[in-house]
Amino acid sequence: MESDRTSSSSSPKGWGVNFSAPRSFVVKFRSKCKETFFPDDPFKPISQEPNGLIKTKKTLEYFVPIFEWLPKYNLQKLWYDLLAGITITSLAVPQGISYANLASIPPIIGLYSSFVPPFVYAVLGSSNTLAVGTVAACSLLISEIFGEDLLKKDPNLYLHLIFTSTFITGVFQFALGFFRLGILVDFLSHSTITGFMGGTAIIILLQQLKGVFGIVHFTHRTDVVSVLHALFTHRDEWKWQSALAGLCFLIFLQSTRYIKKIKPRLFWVSAMGPMVVVLVGCLVAYLVKGTEHGIQTVGPLKKGLNPPSIQYLTFDAKYLPLVIKAGIVTGLIAMAEGMAIGRSFAVMKNEQTDGNKEMIAFGLMNIIGSFTSCYLTTGPFSKTAVNYNAGTKTPMSNVVMGLCMMLVLLFLAPLFSYTPLVGLSAIIMSAMLGLIDYEEMYHLFKVDKFDFLVCMSAFFGVSFLSMDYGLIISVGLSVVRALLYVARPSTCKLGRIPNSVMFRDIEQYPGGEEMAGFVILQLGSPIFFANSTYVRERILRWIGDEHEDVEFLLLDLSGVSSIDMTGMETLLEVRRILVSKGIKMVIINPRFEVLEKMMLSHFVEKIGKEYVFLSIDGAVQACRFNLSTAKPEPCS
Repeated sequence: MESDRTSSSSSPKGWGVNFSAPRSFVVKFRSKCKETFFPDDPFKPISQEPNGLIKTKKTLEYFVPIFEWLPKYNLQKLWYDLLAGITITSLAVPQGISYANLASIPPIIGLYSSFVPPFVYAVLGSSNTLAVGTVAACSLLISEIFGEDLLKKDPNLYLHLIFTSTFITGVFQFALGFFRLGILVDFLSHSTITGFMGGTAIIILLQQLKGVFGIVHFTHRTDVVSVLHALFTHRDEWKWQSALAGLCFLIFLQSTRYIKKIKPRLFWVSAMGPMVVVLVGCLVAYLVKGTEHGIQTVGPLKKGLNPPSIQYLTFDAKYLPLVIKAGIVTGLIAMAEGMAIGRSFAVMKNEQTDGNKEMIAFGLMNIIGSFTSCYLTTGPFSKTAVNYNAGTKTPMSNVVMGLCMMLVLLFLAPLFSYTPLVGLSAIIMSAMLGLIDYEEMYHLFKVDKFDFLVCMSAFFGVSFLSMDYGLIISVGLSVVRALLYVARPSTCKLGRIPNSVMFRDIEQYPGGEEMAGFVILQLGSPIFFANSTYVRERILRWIGDEHEDVEFLLLDLSGVSSIDMTGMETLLEVRRILVSKGIKMVIINPRFEVLEKMMLSHFVEKIGKEYVFLSIDGAVQACRFNLSTAKPEPCS
């Protein structure tokens, strides 16, 4: 290294690179934790507030959002929220009954689930648009996980286990929000959710053929093959009257959706459609005494508010693995769906939602719900879209919906006992047709074939295997892709843009000028044990591909966010190989964390500070006029 020290005296050391003493472990650990768990730095405005009382007020507003929007509330906002709340209630009643039927639980539980949770979300939720309720995908997934055998063997135990899984979901969601682990939700990519929702829509559509055709005996399995086999095996149970009614209901509902599409201001027509189907179905079933003519109805619905269910939570070791599986899987899906929907509508209104607050709100919503005879709730797309179109201003629309549901439970619930199952099937089918996003799937195919593969794996996995297997396959492919990105980082050769000091990828900019005697490479990801071999081989291949003599290898590390000891040993190994060939290696713009590790491990001492530069242009100039006289250190 003597020659390095000698040459450093005649060259500008590092051309401005900051070789300050590395930070202490505590400082680095605190900084890393802050970036990992608090990337939005939510407490900075609070800490900068000099007044202690205001600081306390802002802290309370942060943790309990209702204290932020309620003091600013006025009668004008109340009018919009009142209209929106009544509108989404008209959708909550039929959907609550329908989705409870999907979960194979008493329909009244679906109504209970639209009463208590909305109040919890109104207090703790950060979205002004999200409307709370049950969702079809998770309802069917719950039924699939617990299975038909348990339902037939002990219906009460089946219901109690669903309450328990809802409690597990709540604890899981709350823990993720409290410990700010929303990063786990990111593994459910947009492609996965698109495929999963599309596949779920297909199997739910097919499941509803039981209600449309009035079939009594039907499979509880969800895959396409089993459902179609059951449908055609029981052809003798088909009722043309039921099929005709179902078709009429479906055409009516799709017509209302079409009206909303061509005239958005008439959104209320589509929102009221399901309630009209329920009311007409109830009226017809009551007048013709449908049960005597084979028309299947919901059955008795008793008046009264949610009874407590905390005493029914069951943690029997025999069923605990099943309960935990149902709680975590459905909780993750419901949370991802609810957060994605909340963010989408917030963007439309130039607002922001806090993912961790949403997880805490969802978690407490489901914990309290499990104590009050509710099953899993989140933010369904259809109800949120109606809430948005109705002009909601604050979460007060959820409070209005909760109050309306209270009136329904206290006075009107028995009226819905005549609701024909064929009407509910038509409502669900109409909703599911809107979840198959063909345009987005085609967009994925055009833009990114691997994303399309991830989407299709979820779609066909859910359709032909099961919902959990489809999800696992899709997430697995997404993780494999992420690992490939990590294990095979992008590297590119840079050339100078003519008449400038900018260096860019010569493949992207073919007009870039290659510098005679220089190979300038840019590394674009962390260098660590998983990709160090690839990085070494790729660098040496770039050198080997050169037809002219190479004097300098310039490595631009501005895109390398971190490096481990294996990565540094790899760079030293590359340097030793290059030295044996008479080539000098120069490091360009290492980031703060990378440079700290290089200094602590004496990497900088080994290569010499004069071989570390702030910019490519500065390094090129130094190499031309200064470093060309320095002899490389003998290979050791």
